[in-house]
Amino acid sequence: MVGAALLTAYKNAGGDIDLHNALVEMMNRGKNVPGGACGFWGACGAGISSGMFVSIISKSTPLAVEPFALSHQMTASSLGRIGEIGGPRCYKRDSFLSILTAIDFVKEHFGVEMETHEVVCGYSSQNNQCIGKRCPFSKGNYYPALRRIWKMNMFEMSFHLTFCWN
Repeated sequence: MVGAALLTAYKNAGGDIDLHNALVEMMNRGKNVPGGACGFWGACGAGISSGMFVSIISKSTPLAVEPFALSHQMTASSLGRIGEIGGPRCYKRDSFLSILTAIDFVKEHFGVEMETHEVVCGYSSQNNQCIGKRCPFSKGNYYPALRRIWKMNMFEMSFHLTFCWN
């Protein structure tokens, strides 16, 4: 879902892609990442999906030079942010972190500026493993200085109500 959201935001921000074909490709790639990859593989699906997004927009292949590097750098950046917070799993938190990281990455490497907004989680009561104030999106952490601490703009996926987040 992260990659699909990013592809849509990228297109809406002026990115040059065939959105329909890109979304089909994202679905085909993403369905190969199993649930629980975060704990069993050490690579959260949200972070992997952000790398798939960059791979698609850069037209990366296993033999490409710069696009290959960019997609790996994107995945590494997202997974790094997720790893800084730690677990246990929360797909919403990891999705927000991956999307925010990708927004900055795309602006720097592709010159496309996607819209961002503050993120304040409204799902903590639905997650028995919620990490509370350790989460940068916790209501308990919401204050204007949050942006300075994280050194990035906050973005909340506008479509989150349409999807079932487990």
